[in-house]
Amino acid sequence: MNAPVATSLLHPEFVQRPVPEAFVQALAARFGSQCSTALAVREQHGRDEGAIAAPPPAAVVFAESTQDVQDAVRLCARHGVPVIPYGAGSSLEGHLLAVEGGISIDVSRMNRILSVNTEDLTVTVQPGITRKQLNDAVKDTGFFFPIDPGADASIGGMASTRASGTNAVRYGTMRENVLSLEVVTASGEVIRTGNRAKKSAAGYDLTRLMVGSEGTLGIFTEITVRLYPLPEAVSAAVCSFPSIEAAVRTVIQTIQVGVPIARVELIDVNSVRMVNAYSKLELREEPMLLMEFHGSPTGVKEQAEMVQEIAGEFGGNAFEWAERPEDRTRLFTARHNAYFAAVASRPGCRCITTDACVPISRLADALLDCVTEADASGIPYFLVGHVGDGNFHFGYLIDPDSEDERTRAEQLNSQLVQRAIALGGTCTGEHGVGIHKQGFLREEAGDGAVQMMRAIKQALDPRNILNPGKIFAL
Repeated sequence: MNAPVATSLLHPEFVQRPVPEAFVQALAARFGSQCSTALAVREQHGRDEGAIAAPPPAAVVFAESTQDVQDAVRLCARHGVPVIPYGAGSSLEGHLLAVEGGISIDVSRMNRILSVNTEDLTVTVQPGITRKQLNDAVKDTGFFFPIDPGADASIGGMASTRASGTNAVRYGTMRENVLSLEVVTASGEVIRTGNRAKKSAAGYDLTRLMVGSEGTLGIFTEITVRLYPLPEAVSAAVCSFPSIEAAVRTVIQTIQVGVPIARVELIDVNSVRMVNAYSKLELREEPMLLMEFHGSPTGVKEQAEMVQEIAGEFGGNAFEWAERPEDRTRLFTARHNAYFAAVASRPGCRCITTDACVPISRLADALLDCVTEADASGIPYFLVGHVGDGNFHFGYLIDPDSEDERTRAEQLNSQLVQRAIALGGTCTGEHGVGIHKQGFLREEAGDGAVQMMRAIKQALDPRNILNPGKIFAL
């Protein structure tokens, strides 16, 4: 994990709101041992996996129920103190940083499954349950939850950032898979945004408004998501390519001919080299696609054969199959560990990550220019991507004591995002805006759209206590 570093180098100046002593005393009286002001606990809850740093929150409340969240928010509202929801701490854009001070509400103890409705293909959970915990709990029912951002993130955090990941090309993102929410508002009121019906035309779509709101409009206390039947057959494959362009052209053609591939992940030669060293593998050190196919045994076989044929047209070689669950797990665990492998490859570094997404037809155009710029910069980097839906990530590994490297990495990020937007894409496919991408949001959405977002925020949270300083500045 990223260690804390000197705040002067890695963030702009943050102005902390005062936290009244009467508020801290009221918090301690209500929550007792569930409230901590210990520095180590506050520091743990005051940083994520990104490269921005901020002072820690004034206190941490470990919520165990909706009532706990309500009471904490009501105290914050009464005293005008910011409140920041915390799940697993795996965000990358500064979402959970206490940029204006306040307290952190840790919902990791709210990790129960409340109801499983396999007949309707839904499950209702508390926000602190992680995606792995959820899938371990429902696997015996013959169903699974497919959204897989790599990190073992909490379902609440995944909903708040509109996460997606490796399976999104087939199963969609959190936007498509959250049916309803129970939310504690800025005043401490509890509302429900929907129900378990697959569709509704009743009023504003509050569920979609809340999904992706990054804790700025409410704190989730219950979440109902879709389940999917476990596929009858699953097969995975790896294929190496002579160039990134060849790999990407294979993906584009695969999607355009309608192959219902479940996962297709790109890792560049730098990533392969880092993963081999970190995970003790012997993958061929060339640009590589990791693919997975779901369906019936016959369907999976047909899909894989078609993709292998397409890959051959673009010079794909060393096509290897992984049909045993342990072999598939080994491959995708290595992919999920790419970030940690990269950080380990340069001890003491910080990683500045990107998260652009472009229309699939423009993916090669976006990637090739970005690779050229990254190679010319001299900064160590890695490239991975959920390329089946046009989403990709560069990670620039900088020396945290080098202002020059920081500046060059941010310039690379800026050029990448501007290129993605010019190609009809977005500044963030799944990480969210947080702090780091606020300027890019204005460039992508326009001042009018951002002002509409501000108006919604001000209407629902007039005192600006819910995760202030994220998505846009008021």
